[in-house]
Amino acid sequence: MGRRQYDQPCSLACALDRIGERWSLLIVRELSLGPLRFSDLDRNVGGAPTDILTKRLRELEQHGIVRRRPLDLPATGVAYELTEIGRELERPMLELGRWGLHFQSPPEAGDVTPDTLPNAIRVILRPPAKASLSVGLRSGSQSFALRIEDGWVAARRGDAEEPDLTLAGDPDRVLAALLAGEAREGVDVEGDHAALRKLHAMVDLPDHLHEAARKLAADTDAIPAPA
Repeated sequence: MGRRQYDQPCSLACALDRIGERWSLLIVRELSLGPLRFSDLDRNVGGAPTDILTKRLRELEQHGIVRRRPLDLPATGVAYELTEIGRELERPMLELGRWGLHFQSPPEAGDVTPDTLPNAIRVILRPPAKASLSVGLRSGSQSFALRIEDGWVAARRGDAEEPDLTLAGDPDRVLAALLAGEAREGVDVEGDHAALRKLHAMVDLPDHLHEAARKLAADTDAIPAPA
């Protein structure tokens, strides 16, 4: 069976012809944080059969959305990364994620892994245009950097440079601190505690998730901020 296409004179249909197949946008989601080897991408996407993942990557390459690049020495092999056109998918991807919150159940919304933590935070934050913050995240064995500027939350893998705030801990604990706007048990908060309160003020959730967010924030003990 050939690949499905809408074949319509419509820009939305044209976009879906390129990214509408199953797993394609989840590949974009993972590569939005930086390049990945195939094995890491296979693990992070979660559940895609290897042959289907290979096929989707080949299609995204053909459309100029993804490309391969050699790994920096001393590593060997290749990694996949988004092209300039591919990176333009970040904003619609995050907006689609925000829209998806309307259909996400509270247990699903709280089921976050270290790999998905940075994009989960990007989805629930609505920063004002004048906000400017650098945030580091550490969860599991992974580190991420968030940069909030001009109403946008940029994210990448790796340590943040001179962050205003760093949050370290299990994903649910980090989210609890963010949703409460203050330190929580099991979360290391380094830097400006006022920045954590600023992040809390940027959280924007659908009504049906508000109670779940309040409960998650309340289920962990608060830690007094340093004087």
